[in-house]
Amino acid sequence: MKFIALICARGGSKGLPGKNIRPLAGKPLISWAIEQAQALKRVERIIVSTDSEEIAAVARESGAEVPFMRPEELAQDNSPEWLVWRHALNYLKETKGDYPDGLITIPVTAPLRIVEDLDACLDEYEKGNVDVVITVTDAHRNPYFNMVKQNDDETMALVIPPEGTVFRRQDAPLVYDMTTVAFVAKPEFVLTQERIFDGRVRHVHIPVERALDIDTPFDFKIAECLINQTI
Repeated sequence: MKFIALICARGGSKGLPGKNIRPLAGKPLISWAIEQAQALKRVERIIVSTDSEEIAAVARESGAEVPFMRPEELAQDNSPEWLVWRHALNYLKETKGDYPDGLITIPVTAPLRIVEDLDACLDEYEKGNVDVVITVTDAHRNPYFNMVKQNDDETMALVIPPEGTVFRRQDAPLVYDMTTVAFVAKPEFVLTQERIFDGRVRHVHIPVERALDIDTPFDFKIAECLINQTI
């Protein structure tokens, strides 16, 4: 199968302004994602979707294509990234005449992943009978054991009360945290459905040390510490 890699990099980050091109261990954050995509033999093209000319320039310098600028309506705080995927697929159809076998999206904010994680996602997709492959890691909290919500009377309760008594987290139903390491999606599914879990979803498990999602200055400091230990 042949894949297109899509890297989404909006210019207006609120939690960490300028994060997509902020230097991490000597190179812009987006360059980590582009270099990881370049190592995937099954990827034909690496496309960056951005509304920022500054991000576009850095992406091109790192070897990615920026064949279009993202429309303003898809670059808002509340713009669903699903529609950004769809916009890129429509561009490919209009310019190339068809869709790739699969679309792998590689979020900028997970630089600690390794190329083998991405290849594992492609492998899982190529098994067939799947609409989307997601990445997950071991959950830090469990809604059956130590995640709580506030009731209307301001008392607290478990998010999901278990059947029977659960004294240890290990005895609660197994749950995972979704990560932003990668997604692989069937183009036809993205174009016709509205959410990932409207379809058949499978997963690739990522060790917690490679699953960090950078959203705040604190997250960025953690990434710097971990990367500096490995380079």
